Amino acid sequence: MADRPVITSSELTPRSLYLRRREFVAGAVSAGLIGTMAPLASALAAPLQFVKSPLSTSEPPTPRKDVTTYNNFYEFGADKGDPAQNAHTLTTKPWTVKIDGLVGKPADYDLDDLIKDAALEERIYRMRCVEGWSMVIPWVGVPLADILKRVEPQGSAKYVAFETLVRPKEMPGQRGLFQPLPWPYVEGLRLDEAMHPLTILAVGLYGETLLNQNGAPIRLVVPWKYGFKSIKSIVRIRLTEEQPPVSWNLQNPREYGFYSNVNPKVDHPRWSQATERRIGESGLFVKRRETLMFNGYGDQVASLYAGMDLKANY
Repeated sequence: MADRPVITSSELTPRSLYLRRREFVAGAVSAGLIGTMAPLASALAAPLQFVKSPLSTSEPPTPRKDVTTYNNFYEFGADKGDPAQNAHTLTTKPWTVKIDGLVGKPADYDLDDLIKDAALEERIYRMRCVEGWSMVIPWVGVPLADILKRVEPQGSAKYVAFETLVRPKEMPGQRGLFQPLPWPYVEGLRLDEAMHPLTILAVGLYGETLLNQNGAPIRLVVPWKYGFKSIKSIVRIRLTEEQPPVSWNLQNPREYGFYSNVNPKVDHPRWSQATERRIGESGLFVKRRETLMFNGYGDQVASLYAGMDLKANY
């Protein structure tokens, strides 16, 4: 990978996208929102260097404004617009990720040290939310497998558990008497899922540093699973022999299983998963799309679940 050419974001990002960025910032300034736009301004000044991955979809990306203003991140509020409004309070430097459990090299890793020798890649992935909407997002990140190999998983390791930051002073959604979820937010994958080439740890999107509302400074991206599996603002990665608990399954096991693979044949108890609405597509005659099995990544990942009942293991 070291001999591949390095391509900067300015070489890959269309001119029209850069113009939309300027319009978005200008509109925020004129509306008096410059205080809440600090993370965006920081990201615009910090382009990343990366190579473009052949694993990317050829579908056009969702407009950047939608990707950065329509989010689920309950630590900053339950409404889709809350993270973009509230996440400017989060401090992301310095950042440490604890990697422990069944590994040969457990440690508290500074994020910069953790990824400094990794080759950043742009992966344009379809992303599907359990609520029935989808996006196409150009992530920048590193394969999770590269990080896990460095810490030397032990032979008994079968699962990878992830944990999000708990910092109520900076995360308003973690304050108050009535919480939507128990904190910290936790997620997990089987080890073979975590080691799959499609699974990445993202540190950027649209060629720039990851914004707070999108899970800065580091988040998981697993494109064949519903979006809530892609845990944000990770502070701990732990390898285990037992299946780890995951937040939404703890909150409502009837509606959310451990695997959470995109499956149009398994309805959520309160709505169908057979179709989806692509964010950024508007107009009177825009139709919902048919949901693809494994979000369209079946050729790459279906073998992981050979012999499993995917209706029982939802």
